[in-house]
Amino acid sequence: MALVNFTNLDFDQIKTSIREYLRSNSEFTDYDFEGSNLSVLIDTLAYNTYITSYNANMVSNEVFIDSATLRENVVSLARHIGYVPRSRRSARAEISFTVDTTDFGSNPITLTLRKGIVCTTSQAFGRESYTFTIPDDITVPVVDGIASFSNITIYEGTYLTQNFTVDANNPNQKFTLTNPNIDTSTIRVIVKNTQASSVTRKFTLANNLIDVKSTSKVFFIQEIEDQRYELIFGDNVFGKKLDNLNYLDVSYTVCNGESANGVFVFNFNGRIADNNGNVVSSGISAITTNTEARNGAEIESVDSIKKYATRIYSSQNRAVTTSDFESIIPTIYPETESVSAFGGEDLNPPQYGKVFISIKPSNGELLSNSAKSNIKNILKKYSVAGIVTEIIDLKYLYVQYESNVYYNENLSQSASALKTKILQNIQSYEDSAELNKYGARFKYSKFLKLIDDSDDSITSNITKITISRNAQVALNQFAEYEICFGNQFHIKSMSGYNIKSSGFKISGLSDTLYLSDLPNSDGKTGSIFFFKLNSPTEPVKIIQNAGTIDYVKGEIKLNPVNFVSTSKTISGVSIIKINAIPYSNDVIGLQDLYLQLDSSNSSLDMISDDISSGTNSSGSTYTVTSSYTNGALVIK
Repeated sequence: MALVNFTNLDFDQIKTSIREYLRSNSEFTDYDFEGSNLSVLIDTLAYNTYITSYNANMVSNEVFIDSATLRENVVSLARHIGYVPRSRRSARAEISFTVDTTDFGSNPITLTLRKGIVCTTSQAFGRESYTFTIPDDITVPVVDGIASFSNITIYEGTYLTQNFTVDANNPNQKFTLTNPNIDTSTIRVIVKNTQASSVTRKFTLANNLIDVKSTSKVFFIQEIEDQRYELIFGDNVFGKKLDNLNYLDVSYTVCNGESANGVFVFNFNGRIADNNGNVVSSGISAITTNTEARNGAEIESVDSIKKYATRIYSSQNRAVTTSDFESIIPTIYPETESVSAFGGEDLNPPQYGKVFISIKPSNGELLSNSAKSNIKNILKKYSVAGIVTEIIDLKYLYVQYESNVYYNENLSQSASALKTKILQNIQSYEDSAELNKYGARFKYSKFLKLIDDSDDSITSNITKITISRNAQVALNQFAEYEICFGNQFHIKSMSGYNIKSSGFKISGLSDTLYLSDLPNSDGKTGSIFFFKLNSPTEPVKIIQNAGTIDYVKGEIKLNPVNFVSTSKTISGVSIIKINAIPYSNDVIGLQDLYLQLDSSNSSLDMISDDISSGTNSSGSTYTVTSSYTNGALVIK
């Protein structure tokens, strides 16, 4: 009898198979396999087989990128398809300061801020002190005795240098950077003919072979073990090849990633020299922080490598389909938290030949104009001719809830403690990646279950959902507006007032107005009108046909109107908040809409369940909660 083929790693099955095999052998006919010493040997064989099978299974898993778990193996597999994982990123801040040279006897023409350390935090931030550096020298002119260093980008981390001498006799020579946690965007490589030579050449980092020629002074990087990096130089086919005895001066920044985000107070600790080589140590003003430290990030995770490596490979360094753009954007703008791309043909009316991209940065809500311009310029290397790329601002679609939670008083400490527990669970869901991304979906049944499962004392909950957009308005000028929700609206009443808004004023009228809707007979479209309130329950229509509404598409369009003020502002920007009831309680973030749960404008009330607690078994005093949204006509 031959040993069976094992299909799992069950120890008892292995042991039983070995025992049955030995029993079938005539030489072991009279042996007691349970009580004899042979049982110990069988156990040993079974353990050995079990461990060997486990190791074989783990080794086979590490061969494929989908099942590999060790970072070194995932990185190695990604390397085979040309993918370089994103390194840890330094937090970046923008600062400005001046140097007064009127008391200098040398009358300098220019001042140079030397690369390396520039600032330190003036106080502990999160119980840590941080150092900020620059990777390159910055030279500015002296005008009327003042040298202005304006809008300088500084990088959190320790500035380090490392040197190599090329040895042509060593075919296996590697240029390995010994420190982990390097921000690869700060790597600078200067090459001299020899160590004693004064002639230098600057080599730049290349991310692909596009535009790389045989004479291009470039280098490539690849991640190796322990999250360190190796530099790779050209071979005179792709990139300039290094010569024997060339001397490499490599500088880089080792950073702390996202932990330095938010730092905003700095002390100057840099080195400044004038054009005569004199060290400047006086006349330096206090540092002004233009932008606090942000965009620091950890090294790309294993899950992210698995997700993007194959997508980048499938795109073949070209951006044609929307998925190509969504794969390439995180590689050229590492601060991307989520990205959505869609073609202009999906719009109404269509805009053929255009791709619209909306990016949620990891820190903040909107991209700066310079970041947009930089991304568009880089994308030109990937996109085909004739495709116009438009980067549009982030648009939030807020989901708001109104929950009445019933609980058994006999099983709960207090209503306030129970409410806190529920809100903590909701906050965790609000912060999760399930919501905070493009293409996300708010799952109504899961949200109800989250509330019910918060505590054993909760008996049920009645939760109503609304969706909201903040429409940014241009004051004191006529403009048209289109507010898209990407979700079908529910029509509660054919008499109107299904849509709610916050207040605003328009030119020519002194009253505070609000907008709402009046459905057409088809129940698919309707008109928008402006109204005022004589009392909370007494609306008076002021302007009919102020716009149109498409209930099926979830779109509101306002005719040209001149807003002069709004009752709500966000960060100094005038907005009109608009609420609607979704046709489905499962809400999706369509195209460029970034879905977020808005707990700050939601409500959660605790109600004692008299029936479950036994205080009123008949239910005569039971508090009934409506399952349908109602309330005020406007948003205050």
